[in-house]
Amino acid sequence: MKRYLLFIVLIALAITSCGTSNDNKITITWWHFWTDTSIKPIIEEITADFEKKHPGVKVELVDLTWADGHDKIAISFSSGAGPDVVELGSDWIPEFSSTGHLLDISDKTESYRDGFLIWEPGLYENRHYAFPWILGTRVLFINQNLLMRAKYAPDYFPGYWNDLLTACERINSLGEEFYGFGSNSAERHRLYKKFLPFLWSNGGTILSNDGKSCVLDNPENVAALEYYLKLCKTGLTDTQRRLEDAFLDGKIGFVISGDWLLKRIAREKPDFAFNTALIPTPDTNSVISSFAGGEYLCVNSKSAHPDLAFELVKHICSPENQLKFCQQNKTPTPSSVTASTNDDFISQPHFMTFINQLKQSKMPPAHPKWVYIEAELERAIEEALYEVKTPADALKDAITKIDEILSQ
Repeated sequence: MKRYLLFIVLIALAITSCGTSNDNKITITWWHFWTDTSIKPIIEEITADFEKKHPGVKVELVDLTWADGHDKIAISFSSGAGPDVVELGSDWIPEFSSTGHLLDISDKTESYRDGFLIWEPGLYENRHYAFPWILGTRVLFINQNLLMRAKYAPDYFPGYWNDLLTACERINSLGEEFYGFGSNSAERHRLYKKFLPFLWSNGGTILSNDGKSCVLDNPENVAALEYYLKLCKTGLTDTQRRLEDAFLDGKIGFVISGDWLLKRIAREKPDFAFNTALIPTPDTNSVISSFAGGEYLCVNSKSAHPDLAFELVKHICSPENQLKFCQQNKTPTPSSVTASTNDDFISQPHFMTFINQLKQSKMPPAHPKWVYIEAELERAIEEALYEVKTPADALKDAITKIDEILSQ
């Protein structure tokens, strides 16, 4: 009954969202997820500026939440209406681009490709359906006090796998209350993001080049999982939030996290002695890598005003507006190359670590069924983590399930 009522409400909202008028003005509706009281004013300021530059246009903001935003978007699109502009997480784009709900913006974005990072999630059958906005990646956070207790210099950076594992083992041996590495437990949508950087830097891959079969059991992937489990054995296995709590309490030497941890440290423990570094690689011949994600802006293929909607997308994603947004949100990874090189921006501590890591990060395959593939990958990692299966068997068994998903 609740889902039925939600459907009715969303149909009504969708019908009034796409190209309606307000006092003889053209209305462009933007559905977004930035409802935090510290950020919402910036969103409103950016849209108000767009309205000033486009007399006769009204931008209507509709707030979404991560708890049910996906369902609301899916229902609105299935109704044949929906918002003119919608913010989508990078993992969601293939689902909607493959069904024809997103406008093909390939011709509109050609001149912008070099000025913005990571277009790949918005690609479907070699066409572009999304404009990169605010990106994100993960880096290695280092507890400097525990480094010194383990007889390292406080500015030590483990550049390679063996260096990181040795440092974790030495910190883990300091006592029962200390852990070398913070390992994610069976936590959906998080665990696989910590493992993939090791898989990618070891030359591994998830799907075949044509995307039609799973290749998780190749030697590079197995070796990466075996190494990741060695790190896990030196540390604490828990949820992301509790790992970061333990890190801030001085109990964990190394943890992989995103820019939200920078904000926590600044807010809760500004004197905490820590450093950030790129995620280590197997050796000097390996490619540095991490997991990348982000927020993308898309135009509804059913929009009554697609050109104007795309003008709004360009306005929101402009370097000056990205810089304004990222400075307010303390986000170090705009998609705009120009914004990421601003002096005031890069002078903030640790931002360059994130910027450099993002340039060497990857996103999962842009596949319409990725969310289901992701679940099977995480299940395989969990089975190996909790020693239900060997790393080789866990990855091999996952292939059967993922191939079934790919064949559907």
